Amino acid sequence: MLSLCLKESVEQSFRIHGQEMEEETMTGTEGEEIADFSSLPEGVIANILSLTGPSDACRSSTVSRAFHAAAQSDIVWDRFLPTDWYDLICRRKPSDLNIDPISSSKKEIFFSLCDNPLLTDDGKKLSFSLDKWSGKKCIMLGARDLSIVWGDTSVYWTWESHPESRFAEVVVILKVWWLEIRGKISSGMLSPATTYAAYFVFRMRERRYYGFNIDPVDAMVGIVGSEYCMKSVCLDPYLDDPHQRRRRVPRAGNNLPENMSGLEQPRERDDGWFETELGEFHIDGGDDEVEMILKEVKCNDSKRVLVVQGIQIRPKVNSTLHFHR
Repeated sequence: MLSLCLKESVEQSFRIHGQEMEEETMTGTEGEEIADFSSLPEGVIANILSLTGPSDACRSSTVSRAFHAAAQSDIVWDRFLPTDWYDLICRRKPSDLNIDPISSSKKEIFFSLCDNPLLTDDGKKLSFSLDKWSGKKCIMLGARDLSIVWGDTSVYWTWESHPESRFAEVVVILKVWWLEIRGKISSGMLSPATTYAAYFVFRMRERRYYGFNIDPVDAMVGIVGSEYCMKSVCLDPYLDDPHQRRRRVPRAGNNLPENMSGLEQPRERDDGWFETELGEFHIDGGDDEVEMILKEVKCNDSKRVLVVQGIQIRPKVNSTLHFHR
């Protein structure tokens, strides 16, 4: 796979530089191709790698010394960074950054933006990061940037800080029957020509929680003015595992309601929170408005102690392979 990607990039690179490749360079065994690639000047190899992607660039560094040197080049990683990366960094206070945008290499800046989301509005509303597989932009709307029905009514919801949240505040259900959460974002804040998915990021505050194993929650995601992606989602992290259940089951018996059976379970993230996919959408370009809706108003049982961190929007990519830096 890597060799094929490099082969295509070599052809493109040589077309860009107005050079012709010898036919025998593109033939032979895979090992012979790599050997031929390694004999190219470092600048040409760097340009080739910049036409692949971050994961291929990292994997190629093990091919040879020439590839390793080229894979560290600013030429490569500047291509993977969004064009407005410097403006995004400079809007933050220097004390909020863990890198120096002047002295750091482009590779260091790239992975810093992958691993350390940049927060806006004093850490209350929105965070920006990069997807390490593709270099595409990722946005997370904090709870304060969401529209929540009765969210400012202290009888139903409460706002508080959480040590494991990237945002200054999260919002917690005290007791509600009507659950409706909406988020909106301009498509201009995302990377063009990209398919994105929206993920609801949450956890449970207490060992006993209620109201999420009876009925699914309706999720809708899409470009405003076009057809939305609609699906039913589950917000109970332990729905199918009675040994892990940490709350009283409102219905008698251990059998799941039919309308909850077969739903995809929330996934535990590396940061200890859970997420469930709400739907996906495609960005062609322009400055449209993307809307995400989470709604459950049919269940007669109350819902409690759900902690909302936000909604994350990130590219749909295959991240099943291990990423080597």
